[in-house]
Amino acid sequence: MKFYSTNSPSVKVSLKEAVLKGLAADNGLYMPEYIPVIDPETMDNIENMTLSEIGFMALKPFFCPDIPEDDFKALVEDALSFEMPTVKVCGDIYSLELWHGPTLAFKDVGGRFMARILSHFVKGQDKEINILVATSGDTGSAVANGFYKVPGIKVFVLYPKGLVSEVQEKQFTTLGENITSIEVEGTFDDCQRMVKQAFLDKELNEALTLTSANSINLARLLPQSIYYHHAYAQMKKAGNTKDLVFCVPSGNFGNITAGLVAQTMGLPVKRFIAATNINDIVPQYLESGEYKPAPSKATIANAMDVGDPSNFVRIMDLYDSEHKKVTANLTGYSFTDEEIRETVKRVDVDNKYILDPHGATGFKALENDLEETEVGVFLETAHPAKFPEVVEPVIGRKVEVPARLQAFMNGEAKNISMKADMQELKKYLMNK
Repeated sequence: MKFYSTNSPSVKVSLKEAVLKGLAADNGLYMPEYIPVIDPETMDNIENMTLSEIGFMALKPFFCPDIPEDDFKALVEDALSFEMPTVKVCGDIYSLELWHGPTLAFKDVGGRFMARILSHFVKGQDKEINILVATSGDTGSAVANGFYKVPGIKVFVLYPKGLVSEVQEKQFTTLGENITSIEVEGTFDDCQRMVKQAFLDKELNEALTLTSANSINLARLLPQSIYYHHAYAQMKKAGNTKDLVFCVPSGNFGNITAGLVAQTMGLPVKRFIAATNINDIVPQYLESGEYKPAPSKATIANAMDVGDPSNFVRIMDLYDSEHKKVTANLTGYSFTDEEIRETVKRVDVDNKYILDPHGATGFKALENDLEETEVGVFLETAHPAKFPEVVEPVIGRKVEVPARLQAFMNGEAKNISMKADMQELKKYLMNK
């Protein structure tokens, strides 16, 4: 399969080039030349498939034969080494728990896949691969841990000073080795802008081989479609025959884009809901038809503090930039910090289930919007223990910290500070 830039659909590149470049030379995002449709017979029997079998089935059309099938099957099994259960919270609302991986966040799926795919492509290359990644929280930890000590690859994580939780920060600043953490004096949007500008800088790209591990990179984004298929399989196995609705806490909108791809492949999903915090750029677009990026605002659901979501252009590409087509399948809700706190407290009291601040937006959106003929699954994107400063005062007690998370907290942070200036980043990378 070939891949094209959203800015130049007629220009197509190989999987390897799309993955290694991350961002197209014209500043567009890569998309597959077509979305393959899964055989209906396979979908009818999906509840009898294992997670790795579902992953191989869903991703094989995109990644093979560029990666030999046997190699890809082993890659899938290695990347998907943890469970992703759907858990009933109340009534017809279920949580898809995506925090059972190494860094307790959904981004472990895309991060681990991308590490293994890049490792496959860099074998035998003389030049090191330099990965630039901007993070508003969990991306940094998932990518850093996915690529930790991988030969031939260096990772530079840019994150906004004071705007990620202490737990999230510890997960990528304590590693060292081939992982460099860069604390930027600015917002996530500044970090993302610096990364994009670096990819477009001719001198920098002639000196270094650069790629991205944000969801702008297809090797990060496409694997995220797996857990939508897996959630459907679990609901089907449980005998739930109601119309399926997915609600996705959304910041950069890569996660929900992966879900829309899964639906286009034939996954029987009735519709999607995007849940955001007060950074409500896309919900406003869905309401008005006008896309108006704005400076990001800091919230307690910090991973969604994005004022200009990169993957919005992919959603436009999927629906031919037609507002009616988008809104026929996607609705949006935004919530304040106060509403998020109230939801976390109420669900803990009423349902004995602890939400993280991001999952809380997904739960509340389903409460507001779910119809009697529907069953709703929201994505619980991170373990609540990653946000103790938010969750614990709300529920009035300590959240049990998993051992693998505590190990990060005991580490010593190693980072460098930098102004929100691409030229300063360029100088640093050239000297490295």
